[in-house]
Amino acid sequence: MEEYAREPCPWRIVDDCGGAFTMGTIGGGIFQAIKGFRNSPVGVNHRLRGSLTAIKTRAPQLGGSFAVWGGLFSTIDCGMARVRGKEDPWNAITSGALTGAVLAARNGPVAMVGSAAMGGVLLALIEGAGILLTRFASAQFPNGPPFAEDPSQLPSAQLPPSPFGDYRQYQ
Repeated sequence: MEEYAREPCPWRIVDDCGGAFTMGTIGGGIFQAIKGFRNSPVGVNHRLRGSLTAIKTRAPQLGGSFAVWGGLFSTIDCGMARVRGKEDPWNAITSGALTGAVLAARNGPVAMVGSAAMGGVLLALIEGAGILLTRFASAQFPNGPPFAEDPSQLPSAQLPPSPFGDYRQYQ
């Protein structure tokens, strides 16, 4: 199962890292805007200033954390594809588990195992949902009837008689 919409492996890492940074920054910015607004003193000006301060302080950090996760995941995914010689959901599931383990390495082996399990299960759910969606979408659009043969490619005995006699423009 090959994915044609993705970049080749060296560029996929950069692409996924940037996409993860963007997603983390935007999502973190929205979350921090709400959190900063709620935790600021009463008054619209104070709340808006607190919201903006929370966004400027925390959103880039969240974006960076997402970028590290996305870059590490893509690096492991590309390595798995290279070692195994094929692109399939097992690469993503294994990459999710290894990424979780590597990012939890500072907290000890118990945390690594827990994070690896969570990463593997999360990616298995995502990959499984993707496979199910693909199957349901393909079931909605069954293959149509096969194309009829081109009459110009048929032997001359099977061609219908032409109103112009034996004249043919294309031979």
